[in-house]
Amino acid sequence: MSQPLPQLPKPEFVLIRVEAPPEAPAQVAVDIGEAGIPAGLIGYEYRPLSEPVFLTGIGERGLVTIATSGLFGRIAVDVATSHVVQIPTIDSARVRHVNSDLGSFSRCVAAVIARFPFYADGDEDRYEEVAEELRDLIAGIDETALADNGFWETFCDDVAIGDYADWDA
Repeated sequence: MSQPLPQLPKPEFVLIRVEAPPEAPAQVAVDIGEAGIPAGLIGYEYRPLSEPVFLTGIGERGLVTIATSGLFGRIAVDVATSHVVQIPTIDSARVRHVNSDLGSFSRCVAAVIARFPFYADGDEDRYEEVAEELRDLIAGIDETALADNGFWETFCDDVAIGDYADWDA
């Protein structure tokens, strides 16, 4: 007989302040250091780095990575545009759009965490409905956030297929 999954704590929205790398432009350093970055999301979709890293060779003027995403991805701020982007794999030179800026990203994370838990008692009939609610929340904060194949679109697609059912408290 299998054991039930342990109850996981409900995620909380918290902003943390981390020091930007010295190569980061002043405004990016202010955004990361003073405004802060989310301390987490749900699961392994977003986990902040204790020390952001400046990457060259990606984007027009480089990226400041602020978090990991999934097993091999990273979340970063594009220093040329201030957009938050996702680098899908460690060796990727391409990026996927996340949000128009760090403030929008933080507000989207806060809204998603506030809506958690997503499902009640594994109600599979509501998976797609909940994903649509999240899409509406996210698009209401940042109309650019649901970019094709982007971070938030993929997250909502995962919600729609029940990937977060085991996370519900």
